Amino acid sequence: MAILNDFSIFNASSSFSATALPLYLNASTAPSAPLCPGWPHLPHTTLIPSLYSIICVFGTVANALAVCVLAHGSGARKTVANTFMLNLCVSDLLFLLSLPLWAVYYSLDYHWPFGRLACKLCGGLFPLNLYASIFFITCMSMDRYLAIVYPLRSQSARDPKRARLTCVLVWFLACAATAPSLALRDTHRIEEYGVEACVIFYPHHRWFLALVWMKIVLAFLLPLIIISSCYCAIGRHLLADPGLGGRRKPLEPSDRLSLPGSKSQESHRSSGKPERPPTPCVNPTSNGVRSLEGRGLERVLWTVAAVVLAFFLSWFPFHCVTLLDLLKSQAWVEGCWVDWSITNLTPLMLCLGFSNSAINPVLYCFIGHHFRGRLGSLCKGVCACFRARGEPNSQKRGSFSTRLSSFSRKLSDLKDLGTVEATGPA
Repeated sequence: MAILNDFSIFNASSSFSATALPLYLNASTAPSAPLCPGWPHLPHTTLIPSLYSIICVFGTVANALAVCVLAHGSGARKTVANTFMLNLCVSDLLFLLSLPLWAVYYSLDYHWPFGRLACKLCGGLFPLNLYASIFFITCMSMDRYLAIVYPLRSQSARDPKRARLTCVLVWFLACAATAPSLALRDTHRIEEYGVEACVIFYPHHRWFLALVWMKIVLAFLLPLIIISSCYCAIGRHLLADPGLGGRRKPLEPSDRLSLPGSKSQESHRSSGKPERPPTPCVNPTSNGVRSLEGRGLERVLWTVAAVVLAFFLSWFPFHCVTLLDLLKSQAWVEGCWVDWSITNLTPLMLCLGFSNSAINPVLYCFIGHHFRGRLGSLCKGVCACFRARGEPNSQKRGSFSTRLSSFSRKLSDLKDLGTVEATGPA
């Protein structure tokens, strides 16, 4: 018998026979013999569609704005980081556009009404986005590592053309990793529940094990190691470099007295008291620059921490449930808590993972001053275009009203002329 798997909607881990599939497809509808009596079931048919709708709306708006800004940038703005960010936003946007169909799937108690082709396409967009997004985030982390730690030696390697070739390679690898799931995805009629489920058919249990381990290693463990290593190296470099990360000692009151042009110095001159000789080591200009560098360093470190934490917190719970289901399939763990966790927590962990698609543009784009400035310029340009289109209409309306008023004046003049002629000499 072929092994069926429905990881709620994306079938990422659990493996069981077709006889157990109905219990898993509709966990909120308790069968005659409950698997775990007394254990509550989460209302997936209402909770999950609501979460998907929120993620879809906010994520689509954020990624669409990011794509518009990054795609309409000038040639000087098409850097390596922007190239990776543009492809990341496109990957997230493609997947987010399929979330409404999955929300309907949940609201209909796991019934797929959109046909076999839509099942394959929407089912394939999840692993495609899972692999592509994390690969692009890894590429961006490595690019930041080269740009900050080796700014001079990496100039030749950090070329926009090479970045575009890297993006092509990333899309190819993501499609190759998605191909097995896409081929195995299909619709399956479950007569007991009267639903047409969108599931994955595994020819053998080895297929299930291979795909799950590939997802855990390639989409989480390996990228997490690379990303963490890059950002740890960036943090050590920024904190160790005396020109970037060294904290400067603030000026003492005695040092402030010695600054040229200070009020205290002028008061000393006016009072006739002897001036204290200036301290030769104090440079107010360099101190101001260093304070700006300190603020920039703090912003970079916070951004680094936010990126790593967002990725880890978004996908770590999902892969924990995936690993738990893998252990259950090998009969290494058993119990009602295992079944309950896999059945009820998997959709929620997927929602948490999907939220990373909405968080990515916020972390990489909207917190940057340059991006916000370009977004403001783009909005001003759009408003200017609308105003420019409205001006001809207003001019046409004005010219029409002017012609109408002149015509009415001529008509009144003719009436007056006719009156004069009628009252003239007979």
